[in-house]
Amino acid sequence: MNEEKRFILAAVARLIGYPDHRFPDERDEILLAIPEWPLGDDLRQGLSLALSQLCGNTVMELQELYVTTFDMKEDTGLYLTAMELGDSRDRGAALILLKNIVADAGFTPAYGELADYIPALYELLAVSNDNVHIKALERRLSVATKKIADYLPDGHPYKSCFSILVNDVFDEPTAEDIEKLTHTREAADIEDLPYPVLYGMDGMARGDISMPGMNFCKGMEV
Repeated sequence: MNEEKRFILAAVARLIGYPDHRFPDERDEILLAIPEWPLGDDLRQGLSLALSQLCGNTVMELQELYVTTFDMKEDTGLYLTAMELGDSRDRGAALILLKNIVADAGFTPAYGELADYIPALYELLAVSNDNVHIKALERRLSVATKKIADYLPDGHPYKSCFSILVNDVFDEPTAEDIEKLTHTREAADIEDLPYPVLYGMDGMARGDISMPGMNFCKGMEV
């Protein structure tokens, strides 16, 4: 993954995390950083648009929007295994496997947060070296991201954040990938997931290491 895509992932991770009192400052930091990064004109314009959609609301309004958009609607939920498996009992095992993948990359989820929180996984992709674990996770996130982007209506303040990832960061998921995700959710069969579950191929898990110098979203410890 090139540096342009990593920057976009890191920026979007900050924008779609739960907006607390620090959000306006973080948003301004991204705005100031855009001209300093060697982004193409289209990417610069797309990220600026995503930022602008979230500039006209107070923090309280954004919090209400976040809850109604991501916490109260199943199709736009921000937890990857919930999107893949719903309320199946197999979700617990899938969460453990994902936590191991995150640990193999050298990170741990933030205190009180599940390992499948999508903003944190975007952040993980932004700072991790490409390997078989990360590539598998990237494929899963491409399907989930497209689903969210397609479900959000045009004009929704969060729509542009996901659209820029679909158009400029992730590869287009195939119809087969999307169909397998749907089938997996219906069948809730963890042995037939639409991605390879890979763990331990990159050495020992390093779960005691937190994210170095990062402060993008609440999904990872810093």
